[in-house]
Amino acid sequence: MAVTLVTGGGGQVGRALAGADTLLLDHAALDITDANAVKAALDAHRPAAVIHCGAWTNVDACESDPDRAFLVNEAGTRNVVEAAHAVGAYVVALSTDYVFDGTKTEPYDEGDEPNPLSVYGRSKLAGEGIADATVRTSWVRGPLIEWILTTKDPLRFVTDQTSNPTIASDLATKLRWFVAQRPTGIWHVTNQGAVTAYEFARAVLEAAGADPNRVEPITTNELNRPAPRPPYSVLANQRLADSGEQLLPDFRESLKTLVRR
Repeated sequence: MAVTLVTGGGGQVGRALAGADTLLLDHAALDITDANAVKAALDAHRPAAVIHCGAWTNVDACESDPDRAFLVNEAGTRNVVEAAHAVGAYVVALSTDYVFDGTKTEPYDEGDEPNPLSVYGRSKLAGEGIADATVRTSWVRGPLIEWILTTKDPLRFVTDQTSNPTIASDLATKLRWFVAQRPTGIWHVTNQGAVTAYEFARAVLEAAGADPNRVEPITTNELNRPAPRPPYSVLANQRLADSGEQLLPDFRESLKTLVRR
């Protein structure tokens, strides 16, 4: 059986990719910033494909440590791709909507010019174009949904950031399509449905039959975070649509399934 190796296997997308044909390597098993360790791992396992989910995604921490951000998100990606290509493996790597500045008022497609506002966004942009295919996604949601449903803490979400919530398990399904079809270039892959973070949290509670009015609206400025966020980062999945490939469903449909679980 051809094996697909997944870097960042301990993250929410990595865990969603678990299966008999996947080898999940978390940070403890594979430090992608160590080129020799990456080469040894790829030589040992010789996968047919690599799904590169490994990244430093703490947006605010990246802002205060740009050297580490670029070491992981750019150099780490290069280490993985070079080692994978040396054993003949195809590589699809994840990127982010944060490569855009959010000044548009309509969805960004793959041809729009990136202009990241944060160190995180710049470091992820620097890592694009290295893999065979780069998949930009947005607002990946998994554990946050469970937290919204179970926490007793106040639920405060911003009303001035809009994007596509993307369910980790749905994204994982489409990443398997990339491994099977081996397309190249930059692609946008998200669930359909653009909302603010505030509207998303309300939708989670509504899907569970809970009171959406538990969610309190706040602004980004009230959070006082170190790293700027794009106010609008909705991604048009234009290349998927043009290829005739089925788009991911509206996130609300997937929420219903997750809540039932």
